Amino acid sequence: MKKLLILLFSLLFLSSPSVFAGDISDFTIEGIGIGDSLLDYMTEDEILEEIEKSKDWFYYLKEPKKYSSVTLRKEFPLYNKGISFIVKNNSANQYIGNKNEKYKILMIRGLIDYDEDFEGCVQKRDEIAEVVSKMFSDAKKVETVFKHGLDPSGNSIVNSITLEFDSGDEANFDCSNWEENFKIKNNFYNGLSVVINSEEIVNWSSNYK
Repeated sequence: MKKLLILLFSLLFLSSPSVFAGDISDFTIEGIGIGDSLLDYMTEDEILEEIEKSKDWFYYLKEPKKYSSVTLRKEFPLYNKGISFIVKNNSANQYIGNKNEKYKILMIRGLIDYDEDFEGCVQKRDEIAEVVSKMFSDAKKVETVFKHGLDPSGNSIVNSITLEFDSGDEANFDCSNWEENFKIKNNFYNGLSVVINSEEIVNWSSNYK
């Protein structure tokens, strides 16, 4: 049975390493886990509308159309800017008959608004990552600051902590600081992302042109 990954307001829940197994498939965000069908949470029309909005986002990757981003635009108790997902793109999904395999979730990102408080974002991110990393002493902890490939100006920065598992899966805790004009144009915001990332998407998203 999947365990709820509560990372923001219930850190005391995370005080015992026995809460989680060392498998990314045991993590969920708002009860949604890797391998679930997105059709359990959104209609196909809603999914296709979101895929259309994000169709050009991954131009900087070698296979930009292989996967698609979908956002569930709903305010959750922990994630006040909704949850986003990555699934195989529509051209692949249209030939899948099994509903449980169609729009299978390969990445989940919970989004929290820190638009006017980047330092507060980093502080909360560090707090969360510290608690979780202690539970998974075998996971490799990597801290990086990098320019986000989505912004061609190179002025959008991500301050990231990643836990790398032996399986190739990852958990990411990122604070994004978008270039102002780029942020306004794309209706983005500066904030904290809590990410469950399958090995499949880790490999795809790091394969730049």
